[in-house]
Amino acid sequence: MPQYNDMFELSVDDMDLIERSLRSLTEALPSQGAEETERQVHDLLGRLHNQKIFYRPRDGVYVGG
Repeated sequence: MPQYNDMFELSVDDMDLIERSLRSLTEALPSQGAEETERQVHDLLGRLHNQKIFYRPRDGVYVGG
């Protein structure tokens, strides 16, 4: 039985495209009967967000926004 590849090589642009596509999918879903799919997409977007690494500049003042 084949195994899954757990080493992905996606660029930041690839991840951005995936996120934008998932967000547009949730907007296009009909309001009735798609709650489970919408929940799955929302959970996936959350997992993608949690894998991001956010950087702060070491020098100078950090202005968040």
